[in-house]
Amino acid sequence: MFFFPSPCAASGPQGEMTKEDVPEPLEGRDSVLGHHARLSAHLQNSGPQQAVIHQVASAPMPSDCEFSFFDPSDHQCREILLDPNTTVPELFAVLRQWVPQVQKNVDLIGSEILKRGCGVNDRDGLTDMSLLHYCCKAGAPGIGDADTAASFARHLLALGGQPNLRSRWTNMRALHYAAYFDVPQLIRVVLQASQPGDVDATCSDFDFGTALHIAASNLCTSAVRCLLDLGANPAFKNERGQRPADVVPDPLNMPLEMADAAGVAKELHALLRETLPRICSPVHLGPPSPPPALSDRARAQLGTLGIRLGDRVVIAGQKVGTLRFCGSTEFSGGLWAGVELELAEGKNDGSVAGVQYFTCQNKHGIFAPLSKISKRSERRQSHTPRATLPPRPPRRLDLSRVTSKVNTGPRSRTPSASSSVFEGPDVHVGERVLVVGQRAGAALVRYVGAADFAAGLWLGLELRAPRGKNDGAVGGRRYFTCRPGHGVLVRPSRVTHRGVNGARLVDDIS
Repeated sequence: MFFFPSPCAASGPQGEMTKEDVPEPLEGRDSVLGHHARLSAHLQNSGPQQAVIHQVASAPMPSDCEFSFFDPSDHQCREILLDPNTTVPELFAVLRQWVPQVQKNVDLIGSEILKRGCGVNDRDGLTDMSLLHYCCKAGAPGIGDADTAASFARHLLALGGQPNLRSRWTNMRALHYAAYFDVPQLIRVVLQASQPGDVDATCSDFDFGTALHIAASNLCTSAVRCLLDLGANPAFKNERGQRPADVVPDPLNMPLEMADAAGVAKELHALLRETLPRICSPVHLGPPSPPPALSDRARAQLGTLGIRLGDRVVIAGQKVGTLRFCGSTEFSGGLWAGVELELAEGKNDGSVAGVQYFTCQNKHGIFAPLSKISKRSERRQSHTPRATLPPRPPRRLDLSRVTSKVNTGPRSRTPSASSSVFEGPDVHVGERVLVVGQRAGAALVRYVGAADFAAGLWLGLELRAPRGKNDGAVGGRRYFTCRPGHGVLVRPSRVTHRGVNGARLVDDIS
């Protein structure tokens, strides 16, 4: 299982992870369990405000329990919950169980976690979710209690919970989880504690779309209406150039048994289209305003890199251009560099979501975290001219949808140097891999390719135990053949080669 060894707070310059600011994996042992010794020392030496990532554990269960999940109303489970010897990692494992008995008691379980010295912004080692993330998940209709979750979320925020923290596996904020699980009560609580503009914070797992994109793609009507009421921008385009209305599933492509969902999709698409701003006449822009003065922080960071505005720079060692902007932005936290590229291989004209940070030709502008910027070396360029470099093969994978609302576990991924879309491990038919999440364990790769039910690359896996969903066929199409209940199709980001031999993974319901 891939675990990126991370600092205990998120990695971005302002304590949050930005949409491209993803840490590189280290060589050697890089699992959370492998870092337990260092983590324990950190727990002893850290101050009360410094967050930590707790190790992975299994959920504690009574020895003679007749059911497979934790139920706080059962007297034996209650004893375990209140036992001071029950650890924080074990209680996080309880929170991962996707059953009403757990999710409706998020406040009770979360309070016990806090009593054991867990910081309000500490992370679960398996999912990298904080208690506030779990709160937003626990408000899901039909499985949790939104009012209970919202009340506990207010308590966490009052204790210093940070609403802008992102899970390192999904890059989702608490707002994104609340939108994904259709919980308007949590959306309001989180945004009341957030900064202006955070309603349109993007998420890489949804093509850098906003919470409104996430809610629209999952037909979460209540969340969509709430976000619009709170100022979400229906014209915001994701990395694919899609507005929220464009990511609503097409009702014409839905089967007859999904007639109700098709009706919701039609209504939601109309709602989002109606809220788009209407352009009555061309807008005449005046001369571009001069770039804002550099902040002390931006000036200091550029000074350490030996770069000034107007210098030729390289992004991630590949794209070449001129640094036109350095500072904070409205689309994400941290320091960002705005670069005017020499070639039309960018994404904008120096503006994002209606905010003009600098001015250049369309498709010549791009933004990247300052950590990805380096000064252009003209001398090195003369020895390796661009024309002689071999073309890089495309390796982008489509991670446009999270396939299950139940899956909020980690994703094995490696940052791409040329793209902000993350890639999964390189796997082939016949290989053995580990599955991360609900159906944890070793599996055999039986299929690699496209699927009819969703875009992008999918892996067909034959599981050792009957914890799958099918026999290799989905929606009338057969991708491979195995015993019933042993087959499952997953994204490549859900598997890893690490630890296949003799590994023991946590088998919780996520």
